[in-house]
Amino acid sequence: MRRLEGRQDPRILPPFGVPIAAHGLRSRRGHLLSLLLVLLLLVAVFAVHETLARVAPAAGATGTTTQGATVRIAAPLPGPDPSTPIAETWRAPADLPKHGAVVPLNGALQIPSTAGFSARSASLYLPPAALTRDPPSLPLVVFMMGQPGSPDPGPISEAMDRLAAEHHGLAPIVIVADQLGAIDNNPACVDSAAFGGVEEYFTTDIPRWARAHLRILSNASSWTIAGFSNGGGCALDWGLAHPELWGNVVSLSGESYQGTEFPEQVLQQVFRGDEAAYEAAKPATKAAENTGGYAGHVAVFTAGDQDAQFTEQTQLAAQIARDAGFETSWFAIPDADHSGALVPGLLKAFPVLFPRIGLTAAH
Repeated sequence: MRRLEGRQDPRILPPFGVPIAAHGLRSRRGHLLSLLLVLLLLVAVFAVHETLARVAPAAGATGTTTQGATVRIAAPLPGPDPSTPIAETWRAPADLPKHGAVVPLNGALQIPSTAGFSARSASLYLPPAALTRDPPSLPLVVFMMGQPGSPDPGPISEAMDRLAAEHHGLAPIVIVADQLGAIDNNPACVDSAAFGGVEEYFTTDIPRWARAHLRILSNASSWTIAGFSNGGGCALDWGLAHPELWGNVVSLSGESYQGTEFPEQVLQQVFRGDEAAYEAAKPATKAAENTGGYAGHVAVFTAGDQDAQFTEQTQLAAQIARDAGFETSWFAIPDADHSGALVPGLLKAFPVLFPRIGLTAAH
């Protein structure tokens, strides 16, 4: 038999008795089948991963409380806020802690200040519900103390613990932050050459950090800017200036504008004598700039009935908020002077907000 040059004799079979053309076809089919199986395996792996992500608690940072205990700070959950109020779906576990925890935000937990404001370290209050194995997303409060003063978490953690005890462990997560920079400073709630970007710190840096690190609700209606005295004045100012960020304002014995006690000092230190710049920074001006932007917003004001100066100031502040379109409440705290009205004021103000922020079930 003569061999054909350069061609395979079709009568000669390759090993295993399979013609070359058929062997190549089956080989390609085998590769395709293998590729299909790999793709199906990857789909199954991703499906399992997504299921576990929905079921298992998300990992978060850990912090050391003021009592020396280590707690987990639950990470944010993906997706939109739930449509049902938390209080209607929350079932407190049997091992719910009796008290919340305060975590100093220093070291790896420090909130960066990106615009030159030298803030003292903030603190984080986690209510009992936030300390459970799989906590719900909770409302956020950013809170400031007075001037002179420090970002002391004691008063608001005391008040929130008492409210949480009445609501099955539910209360807002609170960041207690510094709007002064030093005990006697008064940056007047504005960015300035003298004190740096305090407004940027509160309206950009703190919200960015909170969204990245905390299991909180995201809608403005669930966010509250709050403060005492000088801090209450800044809460009013930033609540009016940034309605897209803060849906609620709480001012406890707060000012109606920055520097009510020492306006000339604030004018010179912060605004370098520029009276127009001072006027532009005041809450009434901010309210006029955002006319129509406060629908559905809530503001609550309190003052001690023995504190004539800040009774007048909070009533003026409440009028500014009311005229701007806020749903506004004002309360006198019985038998209380300026500092004595702080914790009772918190206990009076926040029950007004609890139904709005989902911590009291609708009736």
